Amino acid sequence: MKRIVSGILAHVDSGKTTLSEALLYNCGNISKLGRVDHGDAFLDTNNIEKDKGITIFSKQAVLKFCDARITLVDTPGHVDFSAETERTLRVIDYAILVISGTDGVQSHTKTLWKLLHHYCIPTFIFVNKMDLPNASKEKVMEDLTDKLDAFCVDFTEKDDEFYENIAMSENELLNEYLEKGSISDSSVQKAVASRKIFPCFFGSALKNTGVEEFLNDFSKYTVQKSYGDEFGAKVFKISDDEKGQRLAHMKITGGSLKVKTVLNGKNWSQKANELRVYSGVKYSQEQEVFAGDICAVPALLNTYPGEGLGCEKESESLVLEPVFTYSVILPPDADLTTSYSVFKRIEEEETQMHVIFNSHLQKIDVQVMGEVQLEVLKRILEERFDLKVEFSKGSIIYKETIKNTVEGVGHYEPLRHYAEVHLLMEPGEKGSGVKFLSDCSEDVLERNWQRLIMGHLSEKTHVGVLSGFPITDMKITLVNGRAHQKHTEGGDFRQATYRAVRQGLMQAESVLLEPYYTFTLEVPMSSTGRALSDLQRMDAEFSAPETRKETSVICGKAPISKIGDYHMEVISYTHGLGRLNCMFDGYEPCKNQEEVLEQIGYDCTLDTENTPNSVFCAQGSGFTVKWDEVYDYMHIPLLELKKEEQVVVRPKETKKITASHEELMKIYENTYGKIQRKLPHEAKVPKTVSNKPYKAKPLPKGPEYLLVDGYNVIFAWDYLKKISEENLEMSRQMLCERLSHYNALKNNNIIIVFDAYKVKGNAGGEEKVNGITIVYTKEGETADSYIEKRAYELSKNHKVKVATSDRAEQSVVFGSGAIRVSANEFLKDIEDAEAQMRENMKN
Repeated sequence: MKRIVSGILAHVDSGKTTLSEALLYNCGNISKLGRVDHGDAFLDTNNIEKDKGITIFSKQAVLKFCDARITLVDTPGHVDFSAETERTLRVIDYAILVISGTDGVQSHTKTLWKLLHHYCIPTFIFVNKMDLPNASKEKVMEDLTDKLDAFCVDFTEKDDEFYENIAMSENELLNEYLEKGSISDSSVQKAVASRKIFPCFFGSALKNTGVEEFLNDFSKYTVQKSYGDEFGAKVFKISDDEKGQRLAHMKITGGSLKVKTVLNGKNWSQKANELRVYSGVKYSQEQEVFAGDICAVPALLNTYPGEGLGCEKESESLVLEPVFTYSVILPPDADLTTSYSVFKRIEEEETQMHVIFNSHLQKIDVQVMGEVQLEVLKRILEERFDLKVEFSKGSIIYKETIKNTVEGVGHYEPLRHYAEVHLLMEPGEKGSGVKFLSDCSEDVLERNWQRLIMGHLSEKTHVGVLSGFPITDMKITLVNGRAHQKHTEGGDFRQATYRAVRQGLMQAESVLLEPYYTFTLEVPMSSTGRALSDLQRMDAEFSAPETRKETSVICGKAPISKIGDYHMEVISYTHGLGRLNCMFDGYEPCKNQEEVLEQIGYDCTLDTENTPNSVFCAQGSGFTVKWDEVYDYMHIPLLELKKEEQVVVRPKETKKITASHEELMKIYENTYGKIQRKLPHEAKVPKTVSNKPYKAKPLPKGPEYLLVDGYNVIFAWDYLKKISEENLEMSRQMLCERLSHYNALKNNNIIIVFDAYKVKGNAGGEEKVNGITIVYTKEGETADSYIEKRAYELSKNHKVKVATSDRAEQSVVFGSGAIRVSANEFLKDIEDAEAQMRENMKN
């Protein structure tokens, strides 16, 4: 049987789920037609979906009809869940677009049509609700050919006019029709597959009329895609089953997948221990799934929507993106860190819900498509995680870009560390996002360092200097860099890279961007004046009104912040006769930038998480150099840019309220007496690289110590975090066991520290297990404070390394002279050591 994956899409309330029920019934999957309003639809199984009467989560069913095995994927119809629909489009072969016979082409229908065009998906159209009195076949066909495509063809009557309409779509079809007087089924199949024509059908899903005829033609005019023999798969969705187990939903795009096959991702490798093929909530366990099938693989911990496996490439970013941000209001007894981990888990399932942790304000922000998605999110948090939250009033998500080309420089050189990075930052095209490139010779900087820098560029959401919102539409190219043979570590290039991006942004002429909608406004002729006046007030750009019968049609674009709720006004002043269709159209320069920035109140000089300053070293001591003085201290010369590219735009000067260095020194000496020693920033620092060999301070000769922040590492390593959700004690044991093996390889003095400060009456404890020391802190003492104190004591006579991703803790232990390593870098070090051990055993 030919394998076809078909997605069913529609504007909300067009009868999409009802049509799915009818298709299931006609294919023999169900014996009774369910209804959305009765809460017994086969594919709407979630309690939230039953309560709201809308589809929220995409689900699938496998149908068999004639010679076709059809995997039907039901997608959400509400605009707030468009991202769920869009990611499904990545894996479907044909789309079924449902149109309401009474409403015709609606606002979200146009959005879906543009997405189908973007992903080049052949589309069948089913016009539903034709049993209602005010449904007109002629009117709907006129609407389809006018607003969607001129070659939407009625397939319900295959007469001469039918073949003439198909023939007009392409010269080859026209020649065939003129020669034979008809067009073969194979030619129609090709025309449908290449989106030359769009078959249209009419009926009533609720009364099951026209559905069987639609199925017959769908089976007849679809063809299976051709797949290669090499295994490939596309992950398009992450969800949890009824037991809370993580499921990775994927389409097989090449070869086949058998149980126990090892799947390899970017940075992970796991066996597919089970293959599930779902139909609603039920599933069958398969030993092998083939190209063209959709399956779910449980317990894959590191997959994400859009990931390509095997020969399949990774998907590009989704077209649709959230434009509203809300702050989370947690209950008083909720732990911030635990709550954040819950939100991050939901983020895996909700592709276009972005979760942001603001460490400075100690709060969680979420970016979503709209308020309905927010309501659903509240229900999910309460029902699945017993977390009752509220959300602040939503605000628009702005972005930033730059107008001119600059070279950003970041230098990081505290004692026993060294890295310098030069980045060329250029404006990009609208909608291009941020692109990271490398144009640096390996003779200048080794490939492994370049890869590390590129990884650090892409791992972070870089924010602008005007508003603190993300940057976009920019090209950032690595053009130069330098490492030290002895003192450079991976974390040094992270610091230098982040500072280079920020330093470049501080120089550049930044522009605030805001999200825009393209719109089509239809109002009665008598309301045209009011509509034009409103659009001008909203800073909209639009064409002259076009008259269609007794209606004025105005097309244009406008800022979302101004036009967001305007559809309610349109309904009011046109007494229900007008309608506004909107679609996200990317970001444009903000017209009232100064006013918006004043409301945001962001001060880039106070953002310590994103500093533009660099750190240099002189006379054995590190000192900070402000971003606008870095060019005087850097070790690598700048590129020779064109004159027009050399313009440096400084941020606006703020009123000087701080004393100069000389004034401060005078006050200090009058109070405490003359100071003899020189301050680090007064030292003479060469502006170019010296030929003299670098002489480092001798390292301590005592044995090396490794301090590990236990719980920080557990929650940073995905597999341990997953285990800790069910059994925290087991995750501790597994961490200790793995570190004991690592200790045997490296011969470190490992001390693992676990928080026990909330346990009343706890006196703390320390024990030796398999050669490592395990410490449980006492009541009132955190693991952070214990590690900071122990690092300070040990650093006097020993080389000390601290494994943690807690930034505050990293800063403190660095001041004590300890080497910092993040939890993920620590895991990489362990994996490298284990790989070396396996290699040694082979030899």
